[in-house]
Amino acid sequence: MPTDPAALADRLGRWSAGRGPLYLLLAARLRHLVDEGELPAGTALPPDRTLASALAVGRGTVVAAYEELRREGRITRRQGSGTRVAGPARTAPQESTRAPVFLHLLEPRDDDTILLACAAPTAPPPVLLAAYERALSRLATVEDDIGYHPSGHPLLRRAVARHYGRRGVPTEPENILITNGGQQALSLLARAFLQPGGTALIEAPTYPGALEAFREHAVRLRTLPVGLDGFEAAVRAPSRRPDLAYLVSTHHNPTGAVLSQLARRRLAVAAADADIPLIDDEVLADLAFPGHRTPLPLAAFGASVISVGSLSKSVWGGLRVGWVRAARPVVDRLARLRAVHDLGGNLPAQLAAAELLPGLEDHCQETAAGRRARHDQLRAQLARHLPDWDVPPVTGGTTLWVRLPHGDGDSFVQTAFRHGVVVLPGRGLDASGGSGEFLRIHFLADADRLTEAVHRLAAAWRDHHAGRGAGAPAPRPPAVRRQTRMSGSGTRVRWK
Repeated sequence: MPTDPAALADRLGRWSAGRGPLYLLLAARLRHLVDEGELPAGTALPPDRTLASALAVGRGTVVAAYEELRREGRITRRQGSGTRVAGPARTAPQESTRAPVFLHLLEPRDDDTILLACAAPTAPPPVLLAAYERALSRLATVEDDIGYHPSGHPLLRRAVARHYGRRGVPTEPENILITNGGQQALSLLARAFLQPGGTALIEAPTYPGALEAFREHAVRLRTLPVGLDGFEAAVRAPSRRPDLAYLVSTHHNPTGAVLSQLARRRLAVAAADADIPLIDDEVLADLAFPGHRTPLPLAAFGASVISVGSLSKSVWGGLRVGWVRAARPVVDRLARLRAVHDLGGNLPAQLAAAELLPGLEDHCQETAAGRRARHDQLRAQLARHLPDWDVPPVTGGTTLWVRLPHGDGDSFVQTAFRHGVVVLPGRGLDASGGSGEFLRIHFLADADRLTEAVHRLAAAWRDHHAGRGAGAPAPRPPAVRRQTRMSGSGTRVRWK
């Protein structure tokens, strides 16, 4: 069976964002995937027309790219047997990530491209720098400590436990495991609870990093609507019992939904009654807009709830500090699993996080108005330039879940790449195969970049709707206005 064209399009990344004929750019990226073993020998490639449709280019672009690779001996093309990577078929290595949100992080940085895919603060805030100064002073006093703490530094475990206590969930340090960000926390939980052939019950759509962590263990992904609506009925039959359930209860990624307190209580009780580990991803929980209060954490309603947290969205993505809050046997098991791969996180970062946590609520409140302003600006710009797009407001978090009036997000984002803006197609966030008409767009960029991004999206939509998304090279994106602050001379505007 040929490689799924949509999946291959994801693995190709921003292949069309360079300069030159599209067929050469496509051939170059396919060549790289073949040479790196991502497309092993014997792999069947999609037919010309289906790949062209997935990439929003003309069939001639794919034909010409395939012909380049055929002349180089990298692929074979035979009538009746299709297009394959040259060489005898062999067992493929374990597949690497196919999530666009991760693949875009692996691309070389390009100042001409506006990235609205991975949502996190774009610079370390002053509170982080101050926390590191205090942490370094504390580090200077460390004695008789080799720095290996698979469960996390005791100081940070206590700080996270107190953080939950302030939120209404009494917690002991022994209930906390410190991780290198929320993604490592999800990977450890998947390793602890999932076996090949098992089942994970998840929302559709959901955070793509969770999908990757669960798929790595070759499990079946069963989906329910956002909020795991219908959970009780879905797990009632013993034969359908999942190995774990996962949701984002507060400022859901990507839709922004917030689960009500009554629904939290019912879900936690049902999971405990069914003896199913229920993972609540709280990475976005502190990012409410001004005037909006969030319900108690899901963990307040059931001792069996496993909470995942992180400072990557509330402080800075480069601060790779996250945690798991769970029953002590679960924490101990996760620590043993982590020790095999990672003897402990970065100690200065953990000490800085311990300094940060007592003031985290204040920091999030201070930054909430800015997040709300950028949310409002992005919605207003989209309403002005793309009035047919459905862009519901949210009450916190980092992203908008946008419904296109027609067509599918997968092919449109390919056209958007060629206009210098990157957003996520909804299909990659939905294990049920749905959400094809959606895009996820984050609003954490600065005001000028958000405005410019919408202008580029509008131009891409016009080209795509007019049929020019299929192969016609897009014009070079307009210059991006940037501000440069210069000491003693105010703020000047330069154009890139």
